[in-house]
Amino acid sequence: MPDGSATAHLYRPKLATVLTEGYGLPSFRRDVIAALTVAIVALPLSMAIAVASGVSPDRGLYTSIIGGFLVSVLGGSRYQIGGPAGAFIVLVAATVAKFGVDGLLVTVLLSGLMLTLIGLSRLGSLIRYIPHAVTVGFTCGIAVTILASQFKDLGGLTLPGAEPGPLFPKVAALWQALPTLSPAALAVGAGSAAMIFVLRILRPNWPGMLFAVAGASLAAALLPLPIETIGSHFGGIPRGLPAPHLPAITLSLVLDVLPAALSFTLLGGVESLLSAKVADGMTGRKHRSNMELVAQGVANMASAFFGGISVTGTIARTATNIRAGARSPLSGIMHAGFLLFFMVAAAPLASFIPLAALAGVLVVVAWNMAEKKEFLVLLRDWRSAVVLIATFALTLIENLTAGIIAGCLLAAVFAALGHAVAKEDA
Repeated sequence: MPDGSATAHLYRPKLATVLTEGYGLPSFRRDVIAALTVAIVALPLSMAIAVASGVSPDRGLYTSIIGGFLVSVLGGSRYQIGGPAGAFIVLVAATVAKFGVDGLLVTVLLSGLMLTLIGLSRLGSLIRYIPHAVTVGFTCGIAVTILASQFKDLGGLTLPGAEPGPLFPKVAALWQALPTLSPAALAVGAGSAAMIFVLRILRPNWPGMLFAVAGASLAAALLPLPIETIGSHFGGIPRGLPAPHLPAITLSLVLDVLPAALSFTLLGGVESLLSAKVADGMTGRKHRSNMELVAQGVANMASAFFGGISVTGTIARTATNIRAGARSPLSGIMHAGFLLFFMVAAAPLASFIPLAALAGVLVVVAWNMAEKKEFLVLLRDWRSAVVLIATFALTLIENLTAGIIAGCLLAAVFAALGHAVAKEDA
């Protein structure tokens, strides 16, 4: 069977290719098992990412259901799983804090339009040339920021005002709030994170995140623990999808959110193609980068219509999909269907989920996201170390876009100097 290299330039969803080649019952069985496995992983993770992003947990589920369905139907990868990603937590939270939920939906809509246009312009291949040091730098920077953003819910801290968005003011505010630490919340949050880590070592095939959240929810339902839950904070989640509607759009709002939309687009393109590239490495196949960006763009626009947040290709869920035996994009489609079923059938139970448990889930996500070994390897060469540290530091101090731009510029300067030296030596 060809690996897809000859057709990587086509604007043709991989689903159409799979169905044309022939799709049998054995492949369907494998896809069903993979879909259920990924849905079980995505269920607690989608809600945790939404809560950490400053929106209600149901919006994370809308994103996984709508975005995940469209990414698999239209995408250029056989195995890509779309949905909300931890890398977007910082951007989404900052956008919600500044422009509100309506501003966020407009931002996601614009970002989706931009991603679609980038894909249609055949610029998807350019995103793959972002230097490795830049990718590692901003990924580690995002991981540190996510970790810091979970301390409030993890410890049940009470702040006198809104939690600051920038990292260093946030850490200072959390430090001052330490006297309000809730032992019960800390036990639930740290216990959830510990359970996920332990299960990953002892039973790597078990859905550790689901077990941890389920166990914490059972404790919250049976014991009089003084901790916040989804029910006490958000009033629960609805049993189904909302009717699609266009967010309120004005010219002034579009101009205001445009810089954020550009950041969403840049990160969405990088994350999606990086995830698709990881899937290629695991399966020996080749994704269609421009078709993938078109799919991501359409998925983001649709997510905004349903009140969801940003959609991107998710590396961990895509890898889980492959390891579970997926054979086609139908696994991603069915994963969205399973999530919708879970939402309809088990919405009342979600009210018992402690926020501290979701924070524990994201502590694990942040730890896994940080490419610690790659970071140390890149420090061995002074050029890659300068690019890495500049990207990492600016992502923490300023924002993601500043970090990526600075890192790419430095990498370009070093590449140009190296080329000039090589010509002189020749």
